[in-house]
Parts: sequence; C-alpha cells; structure tokens
Amino acid sequence: MAITPPFGPQGGMQAPTAPPPQTIPQQPLASALAIDPGAISGCLFRQTYIWPRGGPGFWFYPVFVGRTSVSGFRWNGFFWMFSGFDLRRIESFSCF
Repeated sequence: MAITPPFGPQGGMQAPTAPPPQTIPQQPLASALAIDPGAISGCLFRQTYIWPRGGPGFWFYPVFVGRTSVSGFRWNGFFWMFSGFDLRRIESFSCF
C-alpha cells in the first residue's frame, strides 16, 4: 500500500486541518544517542508527539525524514507551522 502525501494546490506539503489530540501520550523509554531515521519514518503523515532533549514536548506531523533530520508541521498551540529538527535532538517520540 502506497502512502499518499498531503500535497496542497500548488504541490507543496499541506499541514493537518485539525489540531492534535488534547492528551499527551506517555513517554517511551529512550536509550539511543540519536533517533533512527527508519524508526521515525513509520510516523510519516501521522500525529506524532516529540520529546526533545532539553525542552518541552510538542505535537508534530512529519512529512519528510532524511538521514539526519525530520521536517514537517509543529503545533504551536494555535496552528501548524512548518519546521525541521535534527534527529540527534529528539530523545523519544510516539505516533498515532
């Protein structure tokens, strides 16, 4: 089954149209120094909660995973905004 990315009218990536869930999932145990790109790629185009190293967690909607980074839309409490992160800065994540 192919994953169809959410492209907008001009071909760019489309942010989710609804806010993320109100409940924050329980943080999984993390033991790696960096998040594996193969692991987080299973969260592409899915609501994902990110726990960064040294900071508060946040909802994220990944649309691209590279060798060392992930990009997508981050919920800022009011709307989705495009952003990217170095995989080494992510302590753990959980997607739905």
